[in-house]
Amino acid sequence: MSIEKPVTSRHDFLGCPIDSLSFEEVVSEVTARITSGSPTSLIHFLNVAKIVKAQRDDRLREALWEGDFVVADGKPLLCFGRGLKIAIPTRVNGTDLMEKLIEVSDKRGFSIYLFGAEQNVVEKCVEKIKQKYPNIRIAGYRNGYFCDDEINGIICDINESSSDILFIGLPTPKKEFFAYDNRTKLKVPIVQGVGGSFDVLAGSVNRAPKWMQNYGLEWLYRILQEPRRLFWRYLSTNIKFLWIYFKQILFNL
Repeated sequence: MSIEKPVTSRHDFLGCPIDSLSFEEVVSEVTARITSGSPTSLIHFLNVAKIVKAQRDDRLREALWEGDFVVADGKPLLCFGRGLKIAIPTRVNGTDLMEKLIEVSDKRGFSIYLFGAEQNVVEKCVEKIKQKYPNIRIAGYRNGYFCDDEINGIICDINESSSDILFIGLPTPKKEFFAYDNRTKLKVPIVQGVGGSFDVLAGSVNRAPKWMQNYGLEWLYRILQEPRRLFWRYLSTNIKFLWIYFKQILFNL
């Protein structure tokens, strides 16, 4: 199977791939690939936590490099990219892209499939989408709890739905592995990992205010919501990232 690659250059960002694509370019290219009936394309997102995780996870790193789109889901990467001489035009947030592709699907008649989260969450997410877009074609949906021997059945259900976009609401690296391991079996033009976006669209989780999103402070908002659980996780991850980043800067010098 031939794998189409992004329309612009790909860069090595601390051992992980990143594509110099704007939000609008991703939407345009995704729309074109659905319309032309291209083979399955995978959309992945890169952030500080995933870069740190990929340093010791060869399989995750391989899955990312085989993605068709790997975009910056986090404003810090735009700033740090400049230090690596990588020009990243804009942040491409996973939830924002999912919402935009749902809007495009409603206008263009594309169909979507939602796979992930708890059953009540994905059902609520479907309900909210239908409320906003009454004519949207939802080809199918199911929760994200499954055993290995159920994977073939899940793929069969997705393929039989004839959906154009598959949204995978699983955590990292489970969503990347599912997409990567099964891309040759899936018969859906676009596969996007969306993490916890189903919870956001369902109203179970609140996103940071728009001004915090604009300043790249969603991480701070999440910490303020769950300080005991997230403070040390974010602190340790950020320290590890800075160590990796400055080692690369010094090495290049």
